[in-house]
Amino acid sequence: MAFSPSVVFAGIKGHVVALDRTTGAELWRTKLKGTEFVNLASDGTYIIAATSGEVFCLDPGTGSLLWQNSMKGLGFGVVSLLEGSDRGNSAAAAESDRRARARQAAAQ
Repeated sequence: MAFSPSVVFAGIKGHVVALDRTTGAELWRTKLKGTEFVNLASDGTYIIAATSGEVFCLDPGTGSLLWQNSMKGLGFGVVSLLEGSDRGNSAAAAESDRRARARQAAAQ
């Protein structure tokens, strides 16, 4: 499911919540684990959430849990997330786009 530009995602107390960007109305809520801080990331297709030492993958349109990993043997600490491609870094993505445009302009 693709991300909708009209939705904002929040992580709070073991939940991921989708909110309408215009009205603030709750669209869906998914309970994960515990009542701790929820770290959120995206790979551009899915929501990746981490809380209480576990990592979860959610469908952004429905909040359905697609998979989870208990990170066995690593405890229950805060999990930091980094999306796997350099597109996750907006500064790197912007620079990559700038360079591509410059190459295109030079080729014309």
